[in-house]
Amino acid sequence: MYFDLIIAGFGGQGVMFIGNLLAHAAMLEDRKVTYMPVYGVEMRGGTANCTIVVSDEDIGSPNITNPIVSIVMNKPSLVKFGPRVKEDGLLLVNSSLIKPDEVEVKGPEIMMVPSIELAAEAGNDRLANMIFLGVLLGKTEVVSLETLKQALIETSGSTNEELLAINTRAIERGAAFGRTGS
Repeated sequence: MYFDLIIAGFGGQGVMFIGNLLAHAAMLEDRKVTYMPVYGVEMRGGTANCTIVVSDEDIGSPNITNPIVSIVMNKPSLVKFGPRVKEDGLLLVNSSLIKPDEVEVKGPEIMMVPSIELAAEAGNDRLANMIFLGVLLGKTEVVSLETLKQALIETSGSTNEELLAINTRAIERGAAFGRTGS
């Protein structure tokens, strides 16, 4: 098994958190993993992206030229990373911030994800990043939902049951959307 992904958006959208969470979950499943964050110079609102590679074999490099999957949470990320997704890959687009007619990428499957609206349904509209992580699992099953929940507990360091529950609901709502498209 080999899987690679680029997650990109503005700083503050939780791009690094979900990348780290996915990498941790893959390690819990005894997979080889690389995680490489890239930050813009701004504290908030600047660009942020990360690459994750998950494999059963040793990984030669964390650099990804043409990812299998890309999650783009804002328009600048769509412009930069959308065209790089493999033709038979998957592009997950934040339709809460990007209109369908702004997506001019040809080749990969494109899934428009109303992440903010889905996060609001799950109980907190600030959890759009967790929605995307759930959608990714619903579409690819790169790691199991149960493993991801365990990774959330371990990486957040939180014992706040309410916080863990709302994040879990957002991931589950995203996974349902990923499986069904609604």
